[in-house]
Amino acid sequence: MNTSWDTLKLLAEPTRLRILALLLREELSVAELQEILGMAQSRISSQLALLRSAELVSDRRDGKRAYYSLRDPLPAPTLALLRSATDAVAGQPELAADRDGLARALTRRRAHQEEYFNLIAGRLGKNYCPGRSWEALGHLALRLAPPIVIADLGAGEGLVSQLLARRAKQVWCIDSSPKMVEVGSALAEKNGLSNLAYKLGDIEQVPLETASVDLAILSQALHHAQHPQAAVNEALRILKPGGQLLVLDLKEHAFEKARELYADVWLGFTENTLHAFLEKAGFHSVEVVTVARETEPPHFETLLASGRKPA
Repeated sequence: MNTSWDTLKLLAEPTRLRILALLLREELSVAELQEILGMAQSRISSQLALLRSAELVSDRRDGKRAYYSLRDPLPAPTLALLRSATDAVAGQPELAADRDGLARALTRRRAHQEEYFNLIAGRLGKNYCPGRSWEALGHLALRLAPPIVIADLGAGEGLVSQLLARRAKQVWCIDSSPKMVEVGSALAEKNGLSNLAYKLGDIEQVPLETASVDLAILSQALHHAQHPQAAVNEALRILKPGGQLLVLDLKEHAFEKARELYADVWLGFTENTLHAFLEKAGFHSVEVVTVARETEPPHFETLLASGRKPA
């Protein structure tokens, strides 16, 4: 394909234009494009095949991965046409979200390039060392935390909150299960934690005052919510200005049995989806990272998302 007319026809399809806008900035793998665009691999691959046959993009293999980039060199008129088309729609929400997704994908790449240091840091817990454990380190880290008011949303029995309450000013555990609230309250009383209180309630309608807590936690709770965005919105509401939200949840997976075994509503979330939840709610300084990968099938991965309420 050599005519500008044919190129214009290709650019008329939004998905192809979004792909080209990304490839104008960076060479990307199919998996990275899938993550950024939030689309199925089959859809992206079919569009890439069209762009490749049109000699607009080229691909290279790196092990099992295929990376795509703009064909080099592209005729000057064709390149000018691509730039004009992508510039014309640069202000659209989808293109802005794509640029944010690209920035996160490149950040993850840099993290992988530092794998040597990650491996050193990741040896904790893999090799035995007398007296060193995640539980012990958790207690140590909690001693560094200031005495603040914390809301543990979807707390269950409140095992995390039992630790937090030993340092926090006040911890509120919110859960929709009467039995969980009963068991957690009994455990708090047994441990003499007068600053740890349980409330029966939904994380989508939190029974706490607006701007009343310093830190909100959603630990493996969001994938049980019917409307995750509503839960994140509620977290923002109850936080004081400058307060922080921490979300610990499963990365998107395909283990369908989780719906039956664990009453999961959602099969985890992508990094981009969690990032979007927090941004849409109004949080700033949003970060999402993978913090754990299980070695046993189905190889669940855990994401940690954080954001701050504007001061």
